[in-house]
Amino acid sequence: MKKFRILTINPGGGSTKVALFENESMILKEEVVHKASELARFESIIEQKDLRESQIASFLKNNKIATGELNAIVARGGAFFPLSGGVYLVDNSIVEDVLKGKVQADHPSNLGVLIAYTLSTKNNHVPAFFVDPVSVDEFDEVSRISGLKELERKSLSHALNTKYVAKKISEKHGKRYEELNLIVAHLGTGISISPHRKGKMFDVNNANDGGPFSPQRTGTLPVTGLVRLCFSGKYTEKALINKITRQAGLFDYLGTSNLVDVIAMTEKGDLYAKLIYNAMIYQISKEIGAAAAALKGEVDYIIITGGMSKSARLINDIKSYVGWISKVEVVEGENEMEALAFGGLQVLRGDIKPKQYAQEVKYTR
Repeated sequence: MKKFRILTINPGGGSTKVALFENESMILKEEVVHKASELARFESIIEQKDLRESQIASFLKNNKIATGELNAIVARGGAFFPLSGGVYLVDNSIVEDVLKGKVQADHPSNLGVLIAYTLSTKNNHVPAFFVDPVSVDEFDEVSRISGLKELERKSLSHALNTKYVAKKISEKHGKRYEELNLIVAHLGTGISISPHRKGKMFDVNNANDGGPFSPQRTGTLPVTGLVRLCFSGKYTEKALINKITRQAGLFDYLGTSNLVDVIAMTEKGDLYAKLIYNAMIYQISKEIGAAAAALKGEVDYIIITGGMSKSARLINDIKSYVGWISKVEVVEGENEMEALAFGGLQVLRGDIKPKQYAQEVKYTR
């Protein structure tokens, strides 16, 4: 079998993960941590591009990786305008949109395509791709309705890992992703729970806006109470959004967003910690149940993934609620680097053709 060398790039809030793959095997991985003082001097995330790019260049140099030896560069896709799922060519059209701010959020993941494009153009135009960005939108029209005309529900989620594990579990059972009905629960610092019908993620809770509360985020809140809080004078807009998305959930109730610490508290007899932990399990399970209803009960597998899926206690507690719906499969951790390499391999092996951003992007939403 021909060996393909693929560089994967995944920019996050405080670090940039980079890895080198030979086919499915990861042979090098590094997480380049960015000091808070370094990032604080930038007014926008886009301005961090040169810093992060230089640190990736150092990774390549230190590990004696010649970009000319690469078959592809694959970057995480960001909070772009809505796109269907798949593997996309990184070209001038996506780069221009990101640089012009034509995105749904100023998020570090947007930097991936910019860095990949620069590396590609500087090194004999090694093919560059992005895979299943945060903005994957395969919603049914009915999924968009919120209850208030001014506020349409948006599809922003952990699509990269979600789509990858859905395909892997389908393959494990000798099926194609497009043949099955699945529920995927990505349980990390934020939570995305999505029903998939025959290869389409037709609904999902935006982890910043709704769904279960998580280690750091509120999930769905009592709306009138939230409105009163907004006008209470206690918070600026920026401070309240920061509290809702980074300082809520387990962190707000228990002072830690570390699930291991929370479970240890419950095992030591802390009744309040047990209540909060059980409430999170309850809300996760309710959201899975809602996804099952969206699939009209026709569920082949429930898949649990993300950082919290490493906890056997959490898995068993969720199963006690939802195990009757279908078999529960677990794919531990956040498999984003593997998902990027897998997407690149599909193109290099000729299994799929990369999509063109300009042909797929939806500016109307």
